[in-house]
Amino acid sequence: MNKQNTVQLPAEWARQSAIMLTWPHMHSDWQPFLDDVEPVFCDIAYHSSLHERVLISCWDDSHQAHISHLLSERGTNLNQIRLYKITSNDSWARDHGPITIFKQQKPVLLDFSFNGWGNKYEAKFDNAISRHLCSQGAFANTEFESIDLVLEGGSIESDGLGTLLTTSRCLLSPQRNPSLDQSQLEQRLSQLLGVDRFLWLEHGHLAGDDTDSHIDTLARFCSVDTICYVSCDDPTDEHYEPLQEMATELTAFRQANGQPYKLVPLPMTQPIHNEDGVRLPGTYANFLIINNAVLAPTYEDEHDSLALQQLAMCFPDREIIAINCKPLIEQYGSLHCVTMQLAEGVLT
Repeated sequence: MNKQNTVQLPAEWARQSAIMLTWPHMHSDWQPFLDDVEPVFCDIAYHSSLHERVLISCWDDSHQAHISHLLSERGTNLNQIRLYKITSNDSWARDHGPITIFKQQKPVLLDFSFNGWGNKYEAKFDNAISRHLCSQGAFANTEFESIDLVLEGGSIESDGLGTLLTTSRCLLSPQRNPSLDQSQLEQRLSQLLGVDRFLWLEHGHLAGDDTDSHIDTLARFCSVDTICYVSCDDPTDEHYEPLQEMATELTAFRQANGQPYKLVPLPMTQPIHNEDGVRLPGTYANFLIINNAVLAPTYEDEHDSLALQQLAMCFPDREIIAINCKPLIEQYGSLHCVTMQLAEGVLT
């Protein structure tokens, strides 16, 4: 165990009590896409509910009734669903949801500040969602702490044993924590999350991504010794050089025991553009690990089957469930981005 052995940031594959969703609504940028995107949320909620509970933030009473109707039509067991009325700007629960740690083996929810990915978007409502959920009893009696530090769940990956994988482009962005340099940020995160090893990626990005290279779009821990990552083998693609440089960095990383990581490449999708010609950030790295399964994004792309095969190799003991996330990337995120897991013990 790491030096902060009274504090642990669990890996995503650790047992979970629930998945959080913030449902899209007509008062957000999702309004033109609701007919296409709500079935994606229904699929995520349905499959998650087979393995754990699902907490859903809704805009108001009518929105709550609408969501209940959609989930019922999908065949979802509503006993596994908890609905809460909370105003929201958007639906990216990964970044406005709380991060579960364990202190002396008891779960604690850390509510970091969310400023719209470096003040790119209005986020006042989203920054308050976790506090409202807490006040409504969504997290039972789990300890809840508000943290005066900007940090998004999509920007960090944990192996559960004290190693944090992240990107310098995001965490060291001057629009997030401008008063902290890398050393100071590491010290703060070590104290808060109990990590003592930082693996910083300096390279890698996706066209259309507006998070400043969240790690969950690029490279993910699949186990303590395995990292899967987005690769590009087309020299004519704009991603080729930065992703080749990222792969070189990953090859140089070492586990705590000094051994190299097993690296599993995931393919790039074919270029996907919106109606304005903007390339969208389709990424197979944006999967969600839940109890006994992995929800894997697909994009109606010729590389979907290969990506699913690679993920099945990374998670041999879990069911791989494909979710068509092409509608999600219209707003520049995918499956992992709209979800946040709560570790086992948070809900009693």
